[in-house]
Amino acid sequence: MGLTLAQKIIKEHLVCGEMIPGKEIGLRIDQTLTQDATGTMAYLQFEAMNIDRVKTELSVAYIDHNTLQNGFENADDHRFIQSVAQKRGIRFSRPGNGICHQVHLERFGIPGKTLLGSDSHTPTGGGIGMLAMGAGGLDVAVAMGGGTYYIPMPTIVKVELKGKLSPWVAAKDIILEVLRIMSVKGGVGKIIEYCGDGVKTLSVPERATITNMGAELGATTSIFPSDEITKNFLAAQNRADAYTPLSADDDAVYDETIVIELDKLAPLAAMPHMPDNVKSVEEIGKIDIDQVCIGSCTNSSLFDMLKVAAILKGKTVAPNVSLSIAPGSKQVLTMLAENGALADMIAAGARILESACGPCIGMGQSPNSKGVSLRTFNRNFEGRSGTADAGVYLVSPEVAAASAINGYLTDPRTLGEMPEIIMPEKFLINDNMVLMPDSCEEASSRTVLYGPNIKSVPLGRALENTIEAKAVLKVGDNITTDHIMPAGAKILPYRSNVPYLSKFCFGVCDTEFPDRCKKEGGGIIIGGANYGQGSSREHAALVPLYLGVRAVITKSFARMHKANLINSGIIPLTFKNPDDYEKISQSDILMLKNISDAVKNENTAVLLNKTTGEEFILELELSERARNILLAGGMLNYTANN
Repeated sequence: MGLTLAQKIIKEHLVCGEMIPGKEIGLRIDQTLTQDATGTMAYLQFEAMNIDRVKTELSVAYIDHNTLQNGFENADDHRFIQSVAQKRGIRFSRPGNGICHQVHLERFGIPGKTLLGSDSHTPTGGGIGMLAMGAGGLDVAVAMGGGTYYIPMPTIVKVELKGKLSPWVAAKDIILEVLRIMSVKGGVGKIIEYCGDGVKTLSVPERATITNMGAELGATTSIFPSDEITKNFLAAQNRADAYTPLSADDDAVYDETIVIELDKLAPLAAMPHMPDNVKSVEEIGKIDIDQVCIGSCTNSSLFDMLKVAAILKGKTVAPNVSLSIAPGSKQVLTMLAENGALADMIAAGARILESACGPCIGMGQSPNSKGVSLRTFNRNFEGRSGTADAGVYLVSPEVAAASAINGYLTDPRTLGEMPEIIMPEKFLINDNMVLMPDSCEEASSRTVLYGPNIKSVPLGRALENTIEAKAVLKVGDNITTDHIMPAGAKILPYRSNVPYLSKFCFGVCDTEFPDRCKKEGGGIIIGGANYGQGSSREHAALVPLYLGVRAVITKSFARMHKANLINSGIIPLTFKNPDDYEKISQSDILMLKNISDAVKNENTAVLLNKTTGEEFILELELSERARNILLAGGMLNYTANN
């Protein structure tokens, strides 16, 4: 029996465990990346491990999230990260060099390598055949120190692409169709592997758009084969030596198969407020819009930008629309400037933003109240844009540009013949915004620079045998990490200051939650299905830890958030009978009896609702390693003890 591409890379990097779906495996990590919203905490954790130098083949620290500097906090974080990078052997991508995933794809990604990033969209690297996964910052810090990365062995889903996209239909429409089919929780515990004759019709930037938004499926990662198209892309980046041909065996066996006929796809849009709320643009109709934002790690490549410029050329943005465009990297921005495409965008009335995440993470460009915003981004969660009552639609660059001109949601097929986009044979190579680390000798005298806003990492405590606490919050299905720990320009500067950050925890759901937690001395959170979907941000676990949350009980968890809860020493439990969720109310007094014994030895635990007198069986789906981490009160305690 042959192996799939993902299984081949896993086998090559397997440190421990068996490749049996659901069983824990340990992987050797070749490369890591961090960004500044999660990186400060990751490097504080790395520093706490007292390791002199990273042990990976390559680690890169990117500054791309917290780039609005309206106070000293973000600048201090950047300085801290730069000082750690120079001292510990990490390359440092300076502010303005671009979005981590776009730059890493261009300059550092290597087919067949493993990449672990403290950002949920790290699977972008699957566009060139990497096994690229998002994780919490602590997992990345451990990997930088040479530690093994642990995940449940995923099942493998084959997405067979047949035929070729019609004019005006884009790679974004492919992944939106996959989301429509699988839903935002349909990829949990799975790797999405793209195969079929349609693969060879897609460029690397198009493949990267698809693997990028695999994060919205909840998937462990997504991956394309490394083929001649990959080879040509790497050669154009002057990195031909990084190429390795990689593909699944002809007799590979998949756990699930989805077939998508590319020529039958139409322009699609994800409607508010979930990436899987997908309909065709034609079906949604000509709704009036207020804003268009083009960019993000999903759609900011040179290929995407050239398409947008061609549509805008000679036109003017509609008077009711604010159009912003953020090229994904300095390379992309410079090449747009040199070939005249940037001038076409500016002449049309576009507002050009720096090469960073920007509006996607809520850093500026918030829509007007009750505004309709079309975005080429990957998430449209409620409030993520910075405007609580905005309606955000996720669309392709073609739909975005066409709509910006007309002032309403527009099917780009109405524009006539699609412009031909000719990609350069060689990209502009200038890595002057990537700083190399100090040598070992130089590093010995370098000082790590902290700022007054940078506080220590909160630590858990060893697990007691009985936990009695109130249900301090009850929430529904598909709670995202944006719900738990919002982003945005007002909050992101405090990512390195958990005590201050705690004021905003669950602010989207319940503004009184932080004060209630402090008053009660912590508690237990009750959640629905797919709890913790979205970003890899471990702050969604660290802040509840700081507030005294001891356990989270749900119908089901998203993979990365469950791992972050374990790393923080918060027990993740699921209802054996999902209907029991309805039998617990916020403020009920709950008791987890003999919980340390259960964590140590059992697959179930008993929850007593002391308010009603009812008992429930909860499931403990934990590896032996995860059990020991929880007993110790979190990963940092576990590491110190071992």
